[in-house]
Amino acid sequence: MTINEFLQGDKFALLAGVELMETGNGYAKARMEIRADHLNGGGVCQGGAIFTLADLAFAAATNSHARLTLSISSTINFFKAESSGYLYAEAKELFSHNRLANCEVRITNDKQELIAQFNGTGYRKDTELPFPPAE
Repeated sequence: MTINEFLQGDKFALLAGVELMETGNGYAKARMEIRADHLNGGGVCQGGAIFTLADLAFAAATNSHARLTLSISSTINFFKAESSGYLYAEAKELFSHNRLANCEVRITNDKQELIAQFNGTGYRKDTELPFPPAE
């Protein structure tokens, strides 16, 4: 099994159309094409859809060490609205420890403009995951 296959278990992110593009040691990149069902009443991508994209990238980066890591705190700031095209989430661990991990996720559009920034802290459990750690 790979981390990509493991994260196929995140049914909500799959239903939202989030695709994991790349994973590495404390790193991940995901994307989501903005669909009509992602739009809010104002005609722009709903914040929850953007959060879901960022959260999957966070999960891939923090679980890349093959130990179950669950979010205990996360924040997101929205800077620019989008209504079409792809959004990309690039996650990089800023801190990785035996029990805690902190990860920054930058969400950009097709033009690489910053749309939102997510910061999450995860708690590492003792549960080993069924794939090798990323190198």
